[in-house]
Amino acid sequence: MSATAASLSPSKLARHRHRKRVNAIALTLSLAAMAFGLVWLIWILVETVRLGIGGMSWSLFTQMTPPPQSEEGGLANAIFGSLMMVGMATLLGTPIGVFAGIYLAEYGQKGLLGASTRFINDILLSAPSIVIGLFIYAVVVAQMRSFSGYAGVLALALIVIPVVIRTTENMLSLIPNALREAAYALGTPKWKVIASITLKAARAGVMTGVLLAFARIAGETAPLLFTALSNQFWASSFSGPVASLPVTIFKFAMSPYENWQKLAWAGVFLITMGVLVLNILARSFLRNKD
Repeated sequence: MSATAASLSPSKLARHRHRKRVNAIALTLSLAAMAFGLVWLIWILVETVRLGIGGMSWSLFTQMTPPPQSEEGGLANAIFGSLMMVGMATLLGTPIGVFAGIYLAEYGQKGLLGASTRFINDILLSAPSIVIGLFIYAVVVAQMRSFSGYAGVLALALIVIPVVIRTTENMLSLIPNALREAAYALGTPKWKVIASITLKAARAGVMTGVLLAFARIAGETAPLLFTALSNQFWASSFSGPVASLPVTIFKFAMSPYENWQKLAWAGVFLITMGVLVLNILARSFLRNKD
């Protein structure tokens, strides 16, 4: 028994021992929950590498998706379609998200418009991606009477925007008000304070949000099923159906053909490694900021 515990009264000593038992139980449960999650995560990564690495070849990046039971073929058109749609969606959604986040952090802290925007943004953040896909299907695809890559870009952009808004607002809110007040004292207008001081100080966090949004939409399947659909060949225009890696993986993984299943696992490996790299880059930005 320690000297501190020996100096306590019997009732306080009992409470002290009770708290230690509760703390030990809580710590054990927390470690068990962490271990449970890590086991599944490691299992998924091991299976992805084991099954996906076998399908990696140069033809995967140079040949189009093959017909059933073909000995050749790749995912070149699906990879290209995914990169184009994800890139365009990020370029479309990032400026909107950054400007909206700046407004919420610098202008809309107490107003009704700011509160309403935050509420709608929270809904978009938690909305299932299939709902966004159905929305774009109703307002774009059904009206145009055709699936298209542009509809897929719009659906993915609607997923990017709330992520960038939330990250931008949070990062700008962390900037000390003393920086703003010092600039105001020198007669600097508010727009210039935002552009030259607060946004510059928060640029690493904002870039992190953009990378996380890019990583999130890279593996989205449901919105693209209702918008871009798929294409077995190279898409000559984004005004028609466009192949994408997630949709191709879904289609090939559900097929009974061995070569398609092998390509599906190779696609899973590509997406997993891509998202992993993006998350590492995002954490590197945050570390540099600290």
